[in-house]
Amino acid sequence: MRALFAALYLRDLRVAMRRRVDAVLPIAFFAVAVALFPLGIGPEPQTLRQIAPGILWVCALLAAMLSASHLYAADHADGTLEQLLLTGQSLAVVAAARAAAHWTLTGLPLVLAAPLFGLMFDLSPAALAVLAFTLLLGTPILSLLGAAGAALTLGLRNAGALVILIVLPLSIPALVFGTGAVAAVEGGQSPGGQFSMLGALLIMTLLTAPITAAAALRIAVE
Repeated sequence: MRALFAALYLRDLRVAMRRRVDAVLPIAFFAVAVALFPLGIGPEPQTLRQIAPGILWVCALLAAMLSASHLYAADHADGTLEQLLLTGQSLAVVAAARAAAHWTLTGLPLVLAAPLFGLMFDLSPAALAVLAFTLLLGTPILSLLGAAGAALTLGLRNAGALVILIVLPLSIPALVFGTGAVAAVEGGQSPGGQFSMLGALLIMTLLTAPITAAAALRIAVE
């Protein structure tokens, strides 16, 4: 299973490198969306600090969802998923590898870029560090949920909109605890409780999302 995971993960990275525009699009969307808020709201530092956690997290969530709906479309169209099913390979491993590749290409750049954009909102160094850590815990949740949502809508019309409708409500807890941790630091409180809840959400999603995606993929292929 580890060999299958590694092979699929590396394959997805190689395929993504051939489609660099698709890989860069979520990061470009995140940068443009975040940059527009200070221009529209104004340069008041106190206001920007208050809204920064929510804006950065919401933009990261939407950026992660841009490519989620197409995670399995190519493999479903060319018969790769059917061949994997016929060979008896675990579709849960396939879903986990696809989510890991999606996080590497989308979530990890968001984790690295968010503190830089946090400077635009006059966040303190401590808040920037907490923001990066919450995204490090939260973006894998988004990728796993996106992989499950993409599997549930595979082959359906308007799959992109359906993925967003499925994933956004499920990602609200991560959004709440992620923004709450940054707000706690800005208010002089400890973010330990929010970190614990994000860690618990990550573990729960890691255990359930690949299994859910595997069941949905099996139904879509059959």
